Amino acid sequence: MRKYFLAAVLLATTLMATAQDNYRSQVWSPDNGDGTFTNPVINADYSDPDVCVGASGEDFYLTASSFSHIPGLPILHSKDLVNWKIVNHAVKALPPYDRYNVPQHGNGVWAPSIRYNKNNQTYYIYWGDPDLGVFVTTAKDPEGTWTEPKCIISGKGMIDTCPLWDEDGRCYLVNGWANSRCQFNSVLTVREMTPDGMQAISDPVIVFDGNGTNDRTSEGPKFYKRDGWYWIMNPAGGVPIGHQLAMRSRSPFGPYESKTVLAQGDTNINGPHQGGWVHLNSGEDWFLHFQDKEAYGRVVWLEPVKWVDGWPTMGEKVGKVKAYGKLEKYSGQPVLTYKKPNVGKTYPVCNPVENDEFNTTTLGRQWQWNANYDQTFGMPTPYGYYRVFCHRQSADYKNMWEAGNLLLQKTPADNFTATTKIEVTAKDEDQYGGLTVFGMDYSALVLRRVGNEFQLQQITCKKADKGSPEEVKVIKTFKPTAEDKVDYQPALHRSMYLRLSVKYIGGKNSEGGNKHEAHVQFAYSEDGKKFHDCGDVFTMRQGKWVGAKVGILAAEKAGKKVRGWVDVDWFRITK
Repeated sequence: MRKYFLAAVLLATTLMATAQDNYRSQVWSPDNGDGTFTNPVINADYSDPDVCVGASGEDFYLTASSFSHIPGLPILHSKDLVNWKIVNHAVKALPPYDRYNVPQHGNGVWAPSIRYNKNNQTYYIYWGDPDLGVFVTTAKDPEGTWTEPKCIISGKGMIDTCPLWDEDGRCYLVNGWANSRCQFNSVLTVREMTPDGMQAISDPVIVFDGNGTNDRTSEGPKFYKRDGWYWIMNPAGGVPIGHQLAMRSRSPFGPYESKTVLAQGDTNINGPHQGGWVHLNSGEDWFLHFQDKEAYGRVVWLEPVKWVDGWPTMGEKVGKVKAYGKLEKYSGQPVLTYKKPNVGKTYPVCNPVENDEFNTTTLGRQWQWNANYDQTFGMPTPYGYYRVFCHRQSADYKNMWEAGNLLLQKTPADNFTATTKIEVTAKDEDQYGGLTVFGMDYSALVLRRVGNEFQLQQITCKKADKGSPEEVKVIKTFKPTAEDKVDYQPALHRSMYLRLSVKYIGGKNSEGGNKHEAHVQFAYSEDGKKFHDCGDVFTMRQGKWVGAKVGILAAEKAGKKVRGWVDVDWFRITK
C-alpha cells in the first residue's frame, strides 16, 4: 500500500511541475517570440520585488512582499529574467502563530530581500515585520525547504531589510523605517552583523536622510558592491509617483552620494522604482522593479542598465529625463518593448500558473489564504476537486475582512475572465459559497441556501477594512430539482458555473495622473455553455498594500451547526 501511495505522490508532484514548466497564459505573456519582450514581465502583484543570481550563475530567483497571505514569500524562478514560474514559498506559516492565525491585513512580510551567500553556499531571505522586528529564513536550495522564520533583531519600525556580504566575510544590513510604527521615516540605516548574518553586532548608523527633499519616503534599500564601491539602490518620493535612487560610498557606513537613475520621464509608467539589480555572465546589467497599478497591485518591470560615468542609468536614456520637473543627467525612463537579456541561449515561454484543475492532492502554488493555514479552511482530494469549508462568521460579523479561509490568487492582467465550476453543499440555512474579487471593497457571486432552495446572490461590501456591512442582491431562486442531491443530514447540494470578467477602464486621478481602474461583471451558467450576465457592475479595489485578488469564498452564520462547504471542480483564467 505504501508503495502505491508514494507512487501517487510522485505522480502528483510530476504533474504539477510539468504544468508549471509548460504553462503559457492566455491573458499576459511578455516574451514576444522574436528576441524581444514587452513590459511588465510579471503582470501581477509581486510587490517590492527582489532578485538574486543563483549559485550556478545561470538561475534567477525572485521574491516579493506577501504580508500576512499564506503561503508567504513566493519564490519565482527564471533563466532569462523574462519568463518566470512560481517554484516555491519560503514561509508556510508566519510566527508568532497566535497572531497570524487570523487575518492581519497589511502586516507581516514587508519588502524582503533574497541573497545567495557564497561563503556558506546558503540562500537567505530577510524581511522586516514592522511590529515585531527583522526576520530571516535560509535554505540550501531555494526550491527546497526553508528554515522556520527567526526574529534576529526585535523592535518596531524596522522594514525593508537587505544584507551584504563583503569580500572579507563581514556582513552588513541596511533597512528603512516605518513612520506608522516608530514615528520617523525617510532615513536609511546600516549596521554590522555577525558573518553568518544572524545577529547584529553594531548599532544602526543613518547613512541617508531624505526628509524635506524630493527624496522623501526613502525606503526599500538594496545593498551591493561593485568595483570597490558600496551601493545602496532605493526608491524615494512615494509609491505612486516616486523615482529610483542609486547611492555609492567607499565605506558601508558612508558618506554616500546619490543620483536619480530611473523616473517616469515622458512615459505613462508612474512611480517606477524599488527592486533588484542583477549582473549577467554576459556582462549585461538589469533591474527589476514595480509599478503601482492600484486595484491590480504592484506589477514587475524589467529595465536594461547602462553605466554612465560610473552610475547605473536604468531603462531608456532619452537626453535628460525629468523627475519632479528637474532634468536628471543619469536617469533613464521605463522601456515598453526591448531586446531580451543576453543569457547565452533562448528559453521556452513560461508564465506563472493561473489555472487549476485540482487534479492533484497538492494545492497549486498560485493560491494563498488570508491567514496561517488551518485544516478547517479547506483540503485537497484525490477526486478532481478542492474542498473549501465555510468560514464560521463571528457573533458580531460585519463582513468577510475577518475570514482567513478565502482561497485567492493575484489578478494576472489588465483584462481577463475567471470561470469556475463549483458544487455548494449546505447542511443548514445561510450556508453559501461562490466566486469573489476581493480587496478593501469586494463583491462575490454566491449560491446561498434559503430553506430548501438556493438563491443566486451578489454580495458587495465597500470599505470592508473599515467594518462596513455587506449589501445582498438576490438575482435568482432555484427550486429543488431531481439533480439537486439531498443526503442524510440532510444537506442540499447544487452545482453551478460562475464567472467574472475584469475590464480595464483607466482614466485620470485628481492630480492628472493615470488612474488604474477596472470594472467587474459577474455571470452564471447552469450548463457551462450559456452564461448570463447578472448583478451590478463592480469597481475593483486593491487590498491593504496588495492588489485585488480573485478566487473562492465560503461562509456561514455563527452558531452550532454542521459546517457546509464548496467543492471546486476547476478554476480557469481566459481572455
